[in-house]
Amino acid sequence: MSLSRRQMVTGLGALAAVPYGGSPAGRGASAGPSPVAAAGVEPERLARDETFWRSVARQYRVSADFINLENGYYGLMPEPVRLAYHRNTDDLNERNSHLLRTTYKAQADQVRQRIAAVLGVHADEIALTRGGTEALQLLIAGYRRLRPDDAVMYADLDYHSGQYAMNWLRDRRGVQVERMVIPEPATRQAVLDAYAAAFRVHPKVRLLLLSHMNNRTGLVTPVAEIVAMARDHGADVIVDAAHSWGHLDFTMRDLRADFGVFSLHKWMGVPLGTGFLYIRRGRLDDIDLAFSDETHPATDIRSRVHSGTQDVAPVLTVGTALDFHHALGAAVKQARLRYLRDRWVHQVLDVSNVEILTPEEPDMYGTITAFRITGRTSEADNVAITTALMERYRIFTVRRGGPARGDCVRVTPALFTSCEEVDLLAEAVRDLADRMRVPGP
Repeated sequence: MSLSRRQMVTGLGALAAVPYGGSPAGRGASAGPSPVAAAGVEPERLARDETFWRSVARQYRVSADFINLENGYYGLMPEPVRLAYHRNTDDLNERNSHLLRTTYKAQADQVRQRIAAVLGVHADEIALTRGGTEALQLLIAGYRRLRPDDAVMYADLDYHSGQYAMNWLRDRRGVQVERMVIPEPATRQAVLDAYAAAFRVHPKVRLLLLSHMNNRTGLVTPVAEIVAMARDHGADVIVDAAHSWGHLDFTMRDLRADFGVFSLHKWMGVPLGTGFLYIRRGRLDDIDLAFSDETHPATDIRSRVHSGTQDVAPVLTVGTALDFHHALGAAVKQARLRYLRDRWVHQVLDVSNVEILTPEEPDMYGTITAFRITGRTSEADNVAITTALMERYRIFTVRRGGPARGDCVRVTPALFTSCEEVDLLAEAVRDLADRMRVPGP
């Protein structure tokens, strides 16, 4: 059953959350119905409507002990999804293998069809996995077109598990492994120039790992242009869209890639342990069967994944999560998440020793943004910053390593985050930047 946007925010409809005591996002006001209807309102205007977003926040149960600005690890389930997950867990536990051997396969096929419709692809191009990491490892390890002395390449900002899998190809396939650096500041043109230069310097590259939105700084790369560039150099691209799907408004056609990996438990709010991989029709033969799988025919994309017996309750909950996603709309979610990022970032741009690691170009970021206090580039420095944010302001963030120019602090608001919370973050960053200023020479 699908929810209209109005039903989702007012708590109406069969899938709406049961009201509970507490504030928006679990911090102080009653979760009563809101009269706000979002239909027909432009996303950028709706992004600034705090009455509307308080109504959305009421659909989440969030700890009141701290302000959670570390929502990049995985996404909280909104109440309709949490309740559906509990029902599906109980049903699985009660029916046991009867569910798995009777109705589950057809239900999983329906989930694939729904995912494919949102992504703008065919269901037979989708295979469910236990997360984006499993999908990434399967595609990298299974890519068959590499020959000894070919090269593969990734960037300093790509996901660490993807980097490890690419490094593993050195022994597995006998290839060279090249690492490039995303420039700071990372403007659109600077990123394109960096990839063009990397292909010129490394002409043997035949496989590129490319983050749509990376998990370190939140930079959104111009994927379609880089994919085209790679094709001109005879290279395939595996796009890591784990952080962008459900966060940004796009389909697979916008990315133009033949291979992709996606998470469901991040910005789609599905329970933990869910993701999928994408292989364009006509490219299936270029990915090995998973451990010589015989469960499915070699012509079936599901033969490229073999996860064994898994908890299927999260998979059975995907439809409810997609209902919630549709009730808001991808464009609305993107606009709100970017608005929250802009609100705190624009309050600290004038601080001379605060470095914002995502550019101001609209297509180059979502809500994930990292900052660095100038001169504070070590792991210890940035752990100290996150500790201070928590102890002084009860703001939870996370230190990230990997950028070539040093560690940083990642900030990730969510749909339940309020303007007051990101305003407090801006105040805290200004305070800590002053306290932690590195003395000049």
